[in-house]
Amino acid sequence: MSAHSHVEGQLPHEPEKATLEGRNKVLGFWLFLGGETVLFGTLFSAFLALRHQVLSGPPAEELFKLGLVAAATLILLTSSLTSVFAVQALHNNQVKSLMTWLAITVVLGAGFLGLEIYEFVHYVHEGHGFTTSAFSSSFYTLVGFHGAHVAFGIMWITLLIIQLGKKGLNTTTAPKVYIASMYWHFIDVVWVFIFTVVYLMGKVG
Repeated sequence: MSAHSHVEGQLPHEPEKATLEGRNKVLGFWLFLGGETVLFGTLFSAFLALRHQVLSGPPAEELFKLGLVAAATLILLTSSLTSVFAVQALHNNQVKSLMTWLAITVVLGAGFLGLEIYEFVHYVHEGHGFTTSAFSSSFYTLVGFHGAHVAFGIMWITLLIIQLGKKGLNTTTAPKVYIASMYWHFIDVVWVFIFTVVYLMGKVG
């Protein structure tokens, strides 16, 4: 029976940590996220220091449309949930289910990005360009930097889906999926901070 399950390609429990290479990748990625946290922390500090420097541009309370941003937030938080389902499928050795949840995560991420681009275009029309003021520059740098992370995540997970289709789920592909899911949660957590610090605090002045 065990020989048969081995032929079937049964993976060990937590296949992302089954090999030394896999464990090292996960550990290395935690260190990378530490660096990313410092980077975003710096951008948040700059934004908080400059958020009232609007010059002739519109202030945050006039500019921000919370309905749109709340919709984008809901989409991104849902995508965090679908990436949790993807990791569950990974642990249950369900390749098709894993690929499906990853694909849904990508679609939701693209939806979030679409809303963000629409929002930026709207702000530019309202006279809130990148160089309008210190507030606008710090806003676009912080929110745009996060958007770039989302775009990178979408490309990364899409490539993983293609790789899973070709090579299946094994101790090489499993750590990649797990790390991509960690990355996706990280950009979701950063967005919750952006939503609170930039948009909610901006609205209340």
